[in-house]
Amino acid sequence: MILLIDAGNSRIKWRLVGENIHASGTCTHDAPNDLAVCTETPGITRVLGCNVTGPVRGEAIAAIIARRGLTPEWINAGAQRCGVHNMYTHPSRLGADRWAALIGARSHHRNRDVLVVMAGTATTLDILGADGRFTGGHILPGVELMRQALSHGTAQLPSTGGRYRNHPRDTADAIVSGCLNAQAGAIGRIFRHMDAPGAVCLLSGGAADEIEPLLDIPFQRIDNLVLDGLHQIARAT
Repeated sequence: MILLIDAGNSRIKWRLVGENIHASGTCTHDAPNDLAVCTETPGITRVLGCNVTGPVRGEAIAAIIARRGLTPEWINAGAQRCGVHNMYTHPSRLGADRWAALIGARSHHRNRDVLVVMAGTATTLDILGADGRFTGGHILPGVELMRQALSHGTAQLPSTGGRYRNHPRDTADAIVSGCLNAQAGAIGRIFRHMDAPGAVCLLSGGAADEIEPLLDIPFQRIDNLVLDGLHQIARAT
């Protein structure tokens, strides 16, 4: 059995896999109890993951894994893997989570152009061609980061509360609605610029629930593209 780990900026997502998914879960970096408990599952022979949080948190995760006598294999982006070709000017500089998500997206759709959207602490929009070429992408602050920027950069705007409304008549609602429309607008704009008949947007990440109702393009919700990609990498190596 293989333990897959997606160590993001806000949360740790994990999945236990063999040929199929056995279990999955999430936890915070401050309270990684769920990850510690899952490592006690008998039969884990390998740990594969991506870490975008830096070496300190990576070492903390490794210490938990070490209790089972295992060492996590952290992936990095490269020029080619699992049918995905990285067209970044410097392929190794692509984030490991974006690389894994692209590989996960390829496993879902091999014959159509895809816009891979990861809506987390940051929102990433990456273009993957039907031929497997990752041709480039965009990064913008995620929903919560947008809200925090308004709160920290102004004197009187609230950082919490509010809900989406088409015609906000309250400051908190106006902030939430503006941030979500900015996300959906960026996704729709990039998707239309792809000019690829039959293309689909794959939407994943913690803020996907909030963004999904605002999309007016063909899309599919995927629980965790990063873990899907890690599973593909594990099968290939």
